[in-house]
Amino acid sequence: MWSQSRESLERVLGLGSPVADLLINAHDASVESFAGELAGLKLDPFAPALRQYLISSMGGLPDERLRILFLDGAQQLIADEELQHGTLAHLVIHPRTIFRRALELNAANIILVHNHPSGDASPSAEDVHATRVIEQVGRALDVHLVDHIVVASTHVHHIVNREPDVPQAGGSSFSLRSPDPLITGASPDPAFANALVASRRRLLRLQLLAAPELFGDPAWEMLIDLFIHERQQKDLSISALCVPVGLPMSSALRLVQKLCDAGLVRRIRDPIDGRRSIIRLMPATSRLLAAYFAAGSE
Repeated sequence: MWSQSRESLERVLGLGSPVADLLINAHDASVESFAGELAGLKLDPFAPALRQYLISSMGGLPDERLRILFLDGAQQLIADEELQHGTLAHLVIHPRTIFRRALELNAANIILVHNHPSGDASPSAEDVHATRVIEQVGRALDVHLVDHIVVASTHVHHIVNREPDVPQAGGSSFSLRSPDPLITGASPDPAFANALVASRRRLLRLQLLAAPELFGDPAWEMLIDLFIHERQQKDLSISALCVPVGLPMSSALRLVQKLCDAGLVRRIRDPIDGRRSIIRLMPATSRLLAAYFAAGSE
């Protein structure tokens, strides 16, 4: 009832009902109040204020809708826009629309949000696949996907479960759009630059074949992602590592365990949130990958 349209309420309460007016005005005031709490803050996808805002504004909608929170380099909100509108159980996501708008706003980060009218916030296989594709497209365009949040009437689910970014050494401020070392030719780290090329070629292969099961070795893709994050001085959670490789989560987790057992990576407890795990390359693995990519891109 809280999220119903005026027409829906008046069908039950009667045309011009003051109760309908009261419900609609109270709902709008509540949403504006929650939105005001987000202004000027670094937007943490796990923040209770954001969760309340999303549930209040779209948790009870009768059809699926896609909203994008466009953020600057400090993860402060630039714009909150509804880009696409679907049916009761289906929503088509067009990455071109999302990233064209992100570049227009000069956004450095985005948070995808869509709702499940069924009331079940669990992501579908299509949700996970769309998240992986958008994350890879964003990486190529230097627009970071912070999270993809599925909203239901009483709770939310985070598809991309990332740790907060660790500032790079010597950095004193955030930048909306930093120069791309592959474009400027000023990269002091050719191994990192070549790893980025390999990652972007992976995206091109995916766009060409449109079927992740037709190419790629998931373990190798994981190692590339870990190497890139290490060079950026960022940690990668186990769930964020597993999502992009296109495997069922249980299979991806078993693969991570095999990499740990082989001594290629290690799993450590997140010092900020003990419920989550971080995956890092072993020093020997990092040196071998650096030597591999220093010799050239794939």
